[in-house]
Amino acid sequence: MDQQTKPGVVAVVVLGLVQILSWGGSFYLMAVMANPISAETGWSQQWIYAALSVGILVSGLLAPLSGRIIARTGGRVLLAWSGAVMAAGLVIMGLSHSLPLFLAAWVIIGVGMAMGLYDALFATLGTRYGGQARSAITGITLISGFCTTLVWPGTALLIHLLEWRGACFAIAAMLTLLVLPAYYYALPGAALTPRPAAASASAQQSDLAPSRFWLLCAIFTLASVIMTAISVQLITLLQASGYTLASALAISAIMGPCQVGSRLVDVAFKRGHPIWTAFFSVGLVAIGLLLLALFPQFALLSMVLYGAGNGLRAIVRGTLPLAMVKPEAYAVVVGRMARPALIGQALTPLAGGYVFATLGPAATLWLLCALALLNVALVILLKRQLSATPA
Repeated sequence: MDQQTKPGVVAVVVLGLVQILSWGGSFYLMAVMANPISAETGWSQQWIYAALSVGILVSGLLAPLSGRIIARTGGRVLLAWSGAVMAAGLVIMGLSHSLPLFLAAWVIIGVGMAMGLYDALFATLGTRYGGQARSAITGITLISGFCTTLVWPGTALLIHLLEWRGACFAIAAMLTLLVLPAYYYALPGAALTPRPAAASASAQQSDLAPSRFWLLCAIFTLASVIMTAISVQLITLLQASGYTLASALAISAIMGPCQVGSRLVDVAFKRGHPIWTAFFSVGLVAIGLLLLALFPQFALLSMVLYGAGNGLRAIVRGTLPLAMVKPEAYAVVVGRMARPALIGQALTPLAGGYVFATLGPAATLWLLCALALLNVALVILLKRQLSATPA
């Protein structure tokens, strides 16, 4: 299979469904499990959510290593075994009766996240298919956009039927049984000739000027920080703006469909350079947050705009570097870019909670607006660099 081929529709659907299962068994798990875990064990929710931060931090620290492994081997085996690693962490989590063991379980889950979430999958697709991977990345993010819609009710049902420990074991079983065969089906083994291990990271990074690399890192990190802060604090911010809990929940629910809708729009304009997708992503996020800060009565519209911009964020993570480096360098570059974004994401709940407690909801929202506007400026700067000099 050469660089002009690309995954078929069935393969893209399979990859999208596996991402739903992988994200649901790791990153999105605590949103539903934190309360029952706290109720049974007596551990504070602060420590329970800290375990998720530990997992994200481990994932960020290991992201460059994951990228180097994908560059050398093609990524198929790494992705295939990610489910078993996450499952091992979930089994330990289900057996945890002490907080240290619970945190250790999330270290293992973090290793699996580095092996099997978006960054690893996009790096694998970019390395295998070059520029042809863009449509597959868009399709995968479109399908996985339904993740929370499917995963949160499903996890809640498992907890209702099996309690939270049994739910951990059930999700671990699904990850073990489904992830490996799915990746072996969707990523044929002949798609990539393994690259010599002697190919140094510095040689593979030579395609991308340092200024562009660090601009991309800053753009992705700011986008991840804003997304994480909004995910954690949106309900509280809306309530501080005068909305009831029920209204805040209803307004926040609009983000999911808007994320999927924006990805559908991107499919229609997939021939354009991804820098335009990046510009629309950060621009819509900034407008949505500014609208919420200035006119809280238009919170529904602000979340429509924010949700659309955030929906494009996942596509930009995969496609913008793909347009700027050669396929053989892509996995290494994406792995290095993932580290600061994931570390920022892991630290955001702690930093955001401190800002909220110290300065209040209004200052927190305006700080997020400032970060969003800074990201718009960075994307404009990157676009000017790309226009001035061929990528």
